[in-house]
Amino acid sequence: MLHRNALSRIAPIAVLISGAIFDSNVCAESDIFFDFSGKISIENRWFPQTNLYKHQSHHASGFVFEPEFYFENAEGWSFNLVPFLRYDSADSRRTHADIREAYFLLFGELGDDEWELRIGVDRVFWGVIESNHLVDIINQVDAIEHIDLEVELGQLMAHATWSGEWGVAELFVLPHHRERTFPSRDGRLRSEFIVDEDHPTYESSAEQWHVDFALRYSHNFGPFDIGISVFDGTSREPAYIPRGDLILVPHYEKIRQFGLDAQMTLDTWIFKLEAIRRSGAKNLSLEEDDYAAFVVGMEYTFYSVFDSSADFSVVGEWNYDERGEDATNIFDDDLFFAIRYALNDIQDTTFFLSLMQDREHSTNILFLEFDRRLSDQWSMNLEGFHLINADEKDVQIYPIRRDSFLELRLNYNF
Repeated sequence: MLHRNALSRIAPIAVLISGAIFDSNVCAESDIFFDFSGKISIENRWFPQTNLYKHQSHHASGFVFEPEFYFENAEGWSFNLVPFLRYDSADSRRTHADIREAYFLLFGELGDDEWELRIGVDRVFWGVIESNHLVDIINQVDAIEHIDLEVELGQLMAHATWSGEWGVAELFVLPHHRERTFPSRDGRLRSEFIVDEDHPTYESSAEQWHVDFALRYSHNFGPFDIGISVFDGTSREPAYIPRGDLILVPHYEKIRQFGLDAQMTLDTWIFKLEAIRRSGAKNLSLEEDDYAAFVVGMEYTFYSVFDSSADFSVVGEWNYDERGEDATNIFDDDLFFAIRYALNDIQDTTFFLSLMQDREHSTNILFLEFDRRLSDQWSMNLEGFHLINADEKDVQIYPIRRDSFLELRLNYNF
């Protein structure tokens, strides 16, 4: 069953867009260029270990439909629409819909500089680190999509950009907050507690309609790429308030975050840094805790290995959060190692293997991914998530200790 909120957001836009798509006279008379593309994915996920909680399944199958509609006229404005629909056989909450993007883009020149204005729903990514996108805060994560928390929900915003030889300055006005998604009682990869996502609470009296602001400046100086950001508004990461028996209510505080992301490229070496200072957020013990966190890493690439077109990369990163065991995520003090093997062939074959090691506990997480294009339109993706060991003292990982999985995805691109 689709979430009512998602349907209420999709329906009005879908009606307007479908009218524009199927009324060819409108496009012809207005000289509007139209492009339609997208992806359909068929997925199967298998959990080999016995479920820890009742009603959980060993197997989940489903599909994802993510089309993209693009409109552009001769005067220079454009409109981009990316709806999203997932069906999942095992988790009712994972069956959901969203508008990933639905924004107008205007642009122009200002002297020697350029400006852009995006108004609507969009996705914005900040950061350079592989294991943990620490500074990335504009969009809410779609946590039921993947355990790596890399998939994002669409965010309503006005996004202004001013760029020149001096760098890029960005201003974000965010008038609506998106709540995080969570697995259902029947879903895998959930904690022993059920999160009541239908009744979130907020520190702000305006609740989800509190207006958030963000600024970012970025520039490249020779081998350096640097971004400095500040966010003031409702946290994307909730605190969890116990209610009754095994029920948690997500609570969203007002926070302020200062962020830095930097990358230095020296021939085959890449050195990376992400760091934040956040105030106003509650820690795992539900106490307000101003804190700093950072991730440092490096990547080295061997190009044309064995005199072939293939590249082989080695990645190492260290995540640190000064809250320690009171951190609200798993990256309190963790080492991350990865290898990436890209064949650079016609099929875009890529293999990725990573290991996360918790320095405070004996938790070890192995993740693998294999991607390959099968034809001009078909591709496949194989993913594996394996908990080599889940320390009983690791309260955020131990509840999913039996949820290692293997997933096969077939994608049709049109």
